[in-house]
Amino acid sequence: MADEKEIQPEEEEEELIELIDDDGNVIKFRLLDVTEYKGEKYALLLAAEPNDAVADDEVAIFRYKEQEQMLEPIEDEKLLEEVFEYYQNEDIGEDD
Repeated sequence: MADEKEIQPEEEEEELIELIDDDGNVIKFRLLDVTEYKGEKYALLLAAEPNDAVADDEVAIFRYKEQEQMLEPIEDEKLLEEVFEYYQNEDIGEDD
């Protein structure tokens, strides 16, 4: 019975992803979504608590390496903008 309770969707939404920045600080994120763009998957994250690295309304985007279960930082600003724009348009298209 306890095992069934652990997999309830409400609890899964509360899971946090902890990433460590260049200075060794732990930054907690909530997973907004995972989207596929040009054959690669990207994780879109929101800050789970106030911090200096990410604004409250800022979406952090990482390349999601599914087999390694790893998030890879993206340095290319143009790619970040493309992925975010694609995500926004994809999200709007699903509501229609």
